[in-house]
Amino acid sequence: MEFPFDINQLFSERISILDQTLVAGRKSTGRPDLQAHIATVIDELGRASAKAQQLTAPITSASKLQTQKHQLYLVKDGESSGGRGVVVGFLKVGYKKLFLLDRQGVHVEAEPLCVLDFYVAENLQRNGYGLELFNFMLQHKNLEPVLMAYDRPSPKFLSFLAKHYCLTQSVPQVNNFVVFEGFFLNRAGSTSSPLRDQRVYSFFGPVEKGSPKEARRRDQALLFNGERSCSPGAEESSLAVCSSPLPPALGSLSVLPLPQRGMLPQQGTPSSRSNFFPWLQQEPEPTVTTRQSLQSKTH
Repeated sequence: MEFPFDINQLFSERISILDQTLVAGRKSTGRPDLQAHIATVIDELGRASAKAQQLTAPITSASKLQTQKHQLYLVKDGESSGGRGVVVGFLKVGYKKLFLLDRQGVHVEAEPLCVLDFYVAENLQRNGYGLELFNFMLQHKNLEPVLMAYDRPSPKFLSFLAKHYCLTQSVPQVNNFVVFEGFFLNRAGSTSSPLRDQRVYSFFGPVEKGSPKEARRRDQALLFNGERSCSPGAEESSLAVCSSPLPPALGSLSVLPLPQRGMLPQQGTPSSRSNFFPWLQQEPEPTVTTRQSLQSKTH
């Protein structure tokens, strides 16, 4: 998407993060003229996105961004248009308080990060820009896509999520948001529901009661390295990816003989009980002089 001004002057980075300040870097700070150009870019992107999704009105604009606590990730191609750069697309996210239904129909109150708008120019699609933009957002937020909610995703966006992130099993909701199966299994610090309170604990944390297979899958995913895979087995697991391996110290534990671990007392050493419980160590018992010893001293 081309504009009659220099895109590279507005956005110095390949991917810029915008919020209610409409500032994309030091160059635009305190520059009303540059901020006006940034607002023009956001408005044009919002209209293009609404047209592509066949919406009656844009859901993204500069004025809306200024009044909401949302973030907009904008990607550019700085080498096009004679070195002036072109805008390729954008991704808008924000936190929303939602009332959701889990697979058993239990109400869950949550405030997840939501994808609110996502657009890549039609003539620049299928070039990896959308995946680059989405991965940048995930890294910036340090979040897995299964823990997010998606506002009215288009069929093309749903195919994108299924292809790149194995998100295929959605949980039906009564609102316009879409969440996937792992959302309720992997969320940390979520509001508990009556069903979720009935839990058992695996080695690494809570899982649903009566699902030992799920616990084993999660423990294996955390213990071993894995590649993101869209195989059926990966879809069934709540954690299909373990991107960061555990330290070697947690992966293998050396086995010591029982005396060296303090489990059994060694010959000639005090009992291991005092090693484990120092507060049980007592002073030596006073020597009691027997009658026989006294008699021996008098003779």
